[in-house]
Amino acid sequence: MREILSKRLLSAAVLAASTALPVAPVFAQSGVLEEVVVTSRKRTENLQDVGFAVSALTRSEIEGQFARDITDLANISPNIVIDDTAQGPGGVAAIFIRGIGVADVEKNFDPAVAVVVDNMFIGSNAGSLLRSIDLESMEVLRGPQGTLFGRNTIGGAINITRSRPTGELGGKLRVGYEKYDTFYTDGIFNFGVTDNLAVKLSVAKRDQQEGYYDNDYVGRDVGRNDYQSFGFNALWAPTDSLEIEYTGQFEDTDQDTPPLLNTGQNRHLFCSAYGYCSPSQDSTITGSRYKTANVGYIPPDPGGAAFAASSPDQAREAEMLATFDADTHIIEARWQATDSIKIDYIFGSYESDETIISNWDGTPEFLYGTDRPATYEQTTHEIRLSWDNGGSINAVVGGYLWDSEYEIPLRSWVGFVVPGTILDLLQNSRQESESQAVFADVDWRVSDNLTLNFGGRYTKDDKETFQTGMVNATNEESWSEFTPRAGLRYQFSDSLMAFATYSTGYRAGGFNGRVNSVEEATQPYDPETVNNFEVGIKSEWMDSRLRFNASYFVMDYEDKQEELQLPSDTGTGQKTVVTNASEATIQGLELELQALIGEGLSIRANVGWLDTEYDNFQYTDAVSSETVDLSYLEFRRAPDMTATIDATYEWDTAYGRAWIRGAYHYLGEHWVNVTNSPELENDDQGLLDASVNFEMSNWRFALFGRNLSDEDGYTHGYDVAGLWSYAAVRAPRTFGVEAIYEFGN
Repeated sequence: MREILSKRLLSAAVLAASTALPVAPVFAQSGVLEEVVVTSRKRTENLQDVGFAVSALTRSEIEGQFARDITDLANISPNIVIDDTAQGPGGVAAIFIRGIGVADVEKNFDPAVAVVVDNMFIGSNAGSLLRSIDLESMEVLRGPQGTLFGRNTIGGAINITRSRPTGELGGKLRVGYEKYDTFYTDGIFNFGVTDNLAVKLSVAKRDQQEGYYDNDYVGRDVGRNDYQSFGFNALWAPTDSLEIEYTGQFEDTDQDTPPLLNTGQNRHLFCSAYGYCSPSQDSTITGSRYKTANVGYIPPDPGGAAFAASSPDQAREAEMLATFDADTHIIEARWQATDSIKIDYIFGSYESDETIISNWDGTPEFLYGTDRPATYEQTTHEIRLSWDNGGSINAVVGGYLWDSEYEIPLRSWVGFVVPGTILDLLQNSRQESESQAVFADVDWRVSDNLTLNFGGRYTKDDKETFQTGMVNATNEESWSEFTPRAGLRYQFSDSLMAFATYSTGYRAGGFNGRVNSVEEATQPYDPETVNNFEVGIKSEWMDSRLRFNASYFVMDYEDKQEELQLPSDTGTGQKTVVTNASEATIQGLELELQALIGEGLSIRANVGWLDTEYDNFQYTDAVSSETVDLSYLEFRRAPDMTATIDATYEWDTAYGRAWIRGAYHYLGEHWVNVTNSPELENDDQGLLDASVNFEMSNWRFALFGRNLSDEDGYTHGYDVAGLWSYAAVRAPRTFGVEAIYEFGN
């Protein structure tokens, strides 16, 4: 039985490792591009046979980019922007594919791009910037994925798979040191317990003891971060046809409150009344994008009010005021019922608990701050039946259940509304969501050359909101939607395939999570939908030494949900309103190339062109009844052009194998906030990464650099209702060294 399990586990590991293009050393040995196998349609298949746009990375490529989390892997695909908004602890994701995404910290906003980890969708933006530890593969599915992945995939999906237990004694240890006094280490240990039980343990720690930002008021750098995790993965094969796998991941983060930069301009109250003005449109009130003026807030005693730190010592004490803890449990049962029928069941549980005290105004005064402890939990069940007897029909059908709840006892401290007085405002928000879905996806091979694909998903969503504090209100609402998909693939030859597809995506409606009145608390916003029309080709040339794929798409966006920050005469002086304000059209072109050029040299490149336009964007205030036309605005995080070229050259030496890698990632100019505030526009950026690597025996050593061009573009921006605007900036130039030791297996 151990031999059977070992062979099965080895086959699974090889299959997972082949889900994307390996690094150049493998190319040099084989002389051709490796076959790319993906699971983006809930079945394993060659990437070149998939009738929509998808990109992928293997474990070796992920490790080769020395990524901290998936933000450093955005160059995998054209027309994608992945940022950390720095609005909360643990990393709050802003993932935009083809101009579609969400960038708000509030958990009432369902993601528009799904992050799926080991078949479990994470339904919160907080925590979905997955750390690049023990990742076997990463796939980026572009365009709506509303059939197989569900309601929150109108922009696309990021499908991540971690390595599975091998059943053999072995493991890997990685240690590294980076600029900003950052030490990290992680390890994986595999072993077999019995003939049919394999276990994998993983541990990780990353401790950044020096922040990227300076703060003269605090008297030290800020932005420190201490992360650690433990993982337990067990794979049990009680019979030759049944596997049951459990994955547990436990993460803890202690960090400084993410620093925010005040980018206030003359039109803002905090500039005109308090003098906190940026010296130029592209700077901050400190004159530097890596210098913040945040004051620390001292947490209150129970029943008391918080107060601003009045001395550098108190400010230093107040800085480390953010924590994020997350526990993940996944159970997968895989049963090969017959030669033709496979049944998969996936149970997922994800819980997070966070605390953070923030100074949102980015000044050394007590103008606007919050205490935002939040809890989030979700439970999912998915069952799938796959049919494939080698004939003309293969299909996947299934059902999905979702349940989630989050709560934020928000406490706001407002020091600008009443001079000399700090308002202490309490508002507790709790929301519950339930979702049920059934889905099907069918391939019909009409002939040796032509395959038709069709499917759909029916989804029903129920949401309920509970508000207590300044505003007391409850309400509930339900929505349902059918999202179809249809496509065709035509195989002109073994090396050339063309496809056309129509796909739809749906994101559920909801209730506002930040409320300023009963109307805002109880008035739901409606679902939004995207209809995508796409054509493309996938091809291989030069005896499988060159792979070229291309796609062109047009998307109709209906009832687009937008969050607007508006002035208010009550409460905190500002309010967030979510409205179905717009319709839009998106079109674009995406080109991807992978090639072997001579002995030892490989190149991966992509180019994305994107055109986004609001057809109708109007907002009518529920209180004033005033209608404002915002159709002139441009999409945020939707650069007209993205491009990447990533080259690796490797050679053999007398002592081992060496290779160098260089990558250049281009981001065109783009906005980072909804209303296109001029101070929150990013110019063109060119991000340069590089590494020098050497491998001998079981050891691998590397010297690497990220953002060597030292680009300081904003990763987030927010214009707060005419009061002030704030931003967060990408990490500066960083160097590091790393060593990896592998044994066994």
